[in-house]
Amino acid sequence: MESESFIVMDYLIIALKLIVGLSILNVWLVQYNKNTRWRGGNAATLKEEFDEYGMPSGSVYFVGFIKVALAVALIASIWVAGIGYYAALGLAFMLSGSILMHLKISDPLIKSLPAAIFLTMSLAIAFL
Repeated sequence: MESESFIVMDYLIIALKLIVGLSILNVWLVQYNKNTRWRGGNAATLKEEFDEYGMPSGSVYFVGFIKVALAVALIASIWVAGIGYYAALGLAFMLSGSILMHLKISDPLIKSLPAAIFLTMSLAIAFL
């Protein structure tokens, strides 16, 4: 019986890795230039969102590279041992920054909801 609970936990962690990783890739590679209800301030694109936050113009590319790399590493960790913990913690750190940026510009809390959900999932991946 005990081994069955480990198997269920393994599948849960795999599912969380896929959900978080694919969601981050969706935001940065598919939705990059699309208006969504989660954008900070009145931004219609990710680049505009970083402008709303008062971030330097090139920071969107740096943050995007880091988030995409961590998302790919998180998905790869399904097959490659030893990187999932670090990828999940890295994403948790980056998602915390996302939440702080929404708070910085006094966005309604609902705009931070996706980042908060993925932050929670990332911490679960790292510590379960």
